[in-house]
Amino acid sequence: MPDEGIIVRVSGPTVAARNMGEARMHHRVKVGEAGLLGEVIRLETDLATIQVYEDTTGLRLGERVTDVGEPILVELGPGLLTSVFDGVQRPLGAIRERRGDFIMHGISVPSLDRARRWEFRPAVKAGDRVEPGEVIGAVPEAGRIEHRVMVPPGCGGRLAKVFEGERTVVDPVAVLEDGTAILLMQRWPVRTPRPFRRRLPPTLPFITGQRVFDLLFPLATGATAIVPGG
Repeated sequence: MPDEGIIVRVSGPTVAARNMGEARMHHRVKVGEAGLLGEVIRLETDLATIQVYEDTTGLRLGERVTDVGEPILVELGPGLLTSVFDGVQRPLGAIRERRGDFIMHGISVPSLDRARRWEFRPAVKAGDRVEPGEVIGAVPEAGRIEHRVMVPPGCGGRLAKVFEGERTVVDPVAVLEDGTAILLMQRWPVRTPRPFRRRLPPTLPFITGQRVFDLLFPLATGATAIVPGG
């Protein structure tokens, strides 16, 4: 049964709720009658401090807060490159089709389209043994871009079934002998780094041709950068 508390304080995007003794750090919560998306960022006995990732205008003391029992997850799979999301991976295009140009309080839409079908081309067959991170097939996603489907972390073994052809992101593309289904989509906690076998150190500079960038803000090819500003 989900853990439920009540709001005792609202301060901008931060909410405090009592009776949250079963909650855990970074758990996803639904705040208020609208079910606003929030995350537990502090715990003191049964008092939870929650960061709300939506507008808190209209929240009242005494409204319910429900602990979902899992961290905030993102969906990884075909369709990411052809969609536009907000900061919590809500698809803006799908929201516009359903509710118009404005994002309503508490709206919840699957990040990846559940109805769209993708052509899965397997690279393995039934009876093969697979390990976490191993590529088992691919899906053409956007033009020449190929989305490779991998065995999820913590999952592996001998394949009992492999499916070929059109699949949705929630359809299994393979099934292990222990009954574990491998989907086109993976759900992953946003605060947990993805596992890797080894890191490739950057060795080549990324040359833009603009001296102000190349001199003052040098980057390596394949590295990550952020540009602050409005």
